[in-house]
Amino acid sequence: MKKYNVALSIAGSDPSGGAGLQADLKTFSACGCYGATAVVAVVDENTQGVTGVFPVPASFVRGQIKSVLDDIGADAVKIGMLHSSELIVTVKETLAEYNIRNIVLDPVMVATSGDPLLEPDAVDTLKNVLVPYARVITPNIPEAEILLGEKITSQAELTECARRLSQNGKVSVLLKAGHLSGAELADVFYNAESGSIALLKSRRIDTVNTHGTGCTLSSAVAAFLARGYGLDEAVGNAKEYISKAIEAGAGYRIGKGHGPVHHFFGFWE
Repeated sequence: MKKYNVALSIAGSDPSGGAGLQADLKTFSACGCYGATAVVAVVDENTQGVTGVFPVPASFVRGQIKSVLDDIGADAVKIGMLHSSELIVTVKETLAEYNIRNIVLDPVMVATSGDPLLEPDAVDTLKNVLVPYARVITPNIPEAEILLGEKITSQAELTECARRLSQNGKVSVLLKAGHLSGAELADVFYNAESGSIALLKSRRIDTVNTHGTGCTLSSAVAAFLARGYGLDEAVGNAKEYISKAIEAGAGYRIGKGHGPVHHFFGFWE
C-alpha cells in the first residue's frame, strides 16, 4: 500500500476560507500532502477583519493532536495562531511526546487586517517556550519587531535580525519582507543548521488579496519538509508557491476587503 506524506496544522479556523486551518489544508493539498488539523480556536472573521475569537480549551486541543498523531502520525507540523500562554505550553508539551522534527511555527500575532490575535502575556511564552522548539519560524516584520522588541526599517537590517531571531542557532528563520516598501521584495532565510543565508527575491504584486499569505507560506514550507525536501529547497519551493498563488489570485474579487490568494493556481483558473 502507498503512504501519504502527512502534514498536521495546529491553528485557528477562518470561516471565510482564506487563512487559518482552511488555508493550511488547501496549501497542503496543492503541495502534495495529506492534511490533518487540530482546531485551537474558532475565529469570527472575514476579508474585512476579525470580530471575535472563541478559544477551544487547551485540554481539548491536546486531545485532537494526540488523536491525529497516535493514529495516522505526521511528517511535519505547522503551528499557527496560539492565543494564550496555557495553549502554547500545552501544544509544546504534547508535541514533545512525539518524535517530529519538522515543526514550522508561524508566530501569528496580528491579522492582515491589523486585528490582534494573541493575548499580550503570551508573547514571552511563545518566544521562550515554542520558538526554540521549532525547526523553522516564519515571522513577518511586525511579528519580528515584537519578538525582538525593536523596529525594523530597512532591507539591510533583515539578515542580522534573522540571525538574532534564531536564538543562537536553535531555529531557522524565514523573515518575510512584505511590509517593506519597494518594487522588489527579498525575504531572508537563515538556515541555522548550515549557517547559510539566502535572499528569496520576488517582485511586489499590486493586489489587496493578501489574506492568509503567512498561513499559506508556512504551510507550504511544512508540506515540502513533509515530502522529504531539505530545508533550503523546502523554503525555496514554498516561496515560489506563495508568489505564484498571490499573482494568480490578484485578478479575482472575493469579499469586500483583503481577499485570499489562489491556492490551486496549478489546477484551475
